Amino acid sequence: MRTVHEVSELAHVSVRTLHHYDKIGLLRPSARSEAGYRLYSDKDLARLQQIMLFRELEFSLADIGAILDSPEFDRDRALDQQIELLELRREHIGNLIDMAKAMRDGEGSILEFEPFDTSKLDEYAEQAKASWGKTPQWKEYEEKWAGRPKEEQVAMGKSLMELFVPFGRMSAEGADPSCEEALAQVARIQAFITENYYDCTNEILAGLGQAYGSGGDFTRNINAAAGPGAAEFAAAAVRAYCERA
Repeated sequence: MRTVHEVSELAHVSVRTLHHYDKIGLLRPSARSEAGYRLYSDKDLARLQQIMLFRELEFSLADIGAILDSPEFDRDRALDQQIELLELRREHIGNLIDMAKAMRDGEGSILEFEPFDTSKLDEYAEQAKASWGKTPQWKEYEEKWAGRPKEEQVAMGKSLMELFVPFGRMSAEGADPSCEEALAQVARIQAFITENYYDCTNEILAGLGQAYGSGGDFTRNINAAAGPGAAEFAAAAVRAYCERA
């Protein structure tokens, strides 16, 4: 067992931070000395490692607590997610370093801002948070998809992508994202998600719409399936749909 000061020195975390983690229930020491001082076990230190990894990835303390306390929490799965996020962050930092070097050497462009894009990292982080079953929507998704063969899952994803094809056409035609045809197509997508994945409320739909146009994997996949500009048009149509609701 280690005292709070020993843990502070070992983990390079302030005593004040450890006290705060104890106060909010994020990291409670397993025991206390006869004098009432906190004592941390190896199990507590393992939990602290997980907390610190998630903090490095900029997860909020509330999200970290929800993940670690989830009945579905699995250390190995969490580490796989953390490794993926850290690799994405390393790639992001590498791109920034390359851009900075190019700027220093007079080779950079004043129009280059893509290295600042964190949409892919943000998107994966949100998926990781959701995957721990803390939302009714995620639980419903798991229940609906339990036992479905891989072929059916692929076919379902393809059917969803096909619903974005009209947005590609409308974008090419210069249509208004708030037109009736666009709003009707948004309603079809919302109904499809509710029937096959989870209850897609307007609030959830609004969040999905932002992801469609964020420039991450959602944007690339939709545009690849439905044509250039389809994802951005879909994002604008979803926004118009939710504002009207």
